[in-house]
Amino acid sequence: MLRIRNVKKEDLSELIVVEQHCFSEEEAATEEAFKKRIELIPDSFFVAEKNGVIVGLVNGPVIKTDVITDDLFDEIEKNPEFGGHQSILGLAVDPNYQNQGIATTLLAHLEKEALKKKRTTITLTCKEYLIPFYEHHGFQHNGVSKSQHGGAVWYNMSKHLS
Repeated sequence: MLRIRNVKKEDLSELIVVEQHCFSEEEAATEEAFKKRIELIPDSFFVAEKNGVIVGLVNGPVIKTDVITDDLFDEIEKNPEFGGHQSILGLAVDPNYQNQGIATTLLAHLEKEALKKKRTTITLTCKEYLIPFYEHHGFQHNGVSKSQHGGAVWYNMSKHLS
């Protein structure tokens, strides 16, 4: 059975493994970045567990703008209690567990929590091949991002919450 829960410090090593399976070395969150996120934004950092093993994750800080900027990959602050824009810096599912609805479940959980805290939008950047996935989940395609993260081309996506 799949269980979604808030991240804990003890999850760090498993998180790094999932992240490295899903992103290139240049794109993957570093151990230091994960430590900061676990410490500062555990309220918007969720893991998917199957039989006690972390198989997926979604995380990102609440930001003041509706567009992700590259500085967020290194510098984040604690989330405000209410309002703002929920960003997604990472949504990753272990390749052995993909195509089982885990990413969809993680997105739905993050959205539910964002609604409770009256966030205005959920915003993220993704690669071109993922645009249809996010559009299927109600996200709007907002064109090419200014992001230079990992040397890739990224696309802005957002979903308005009500």
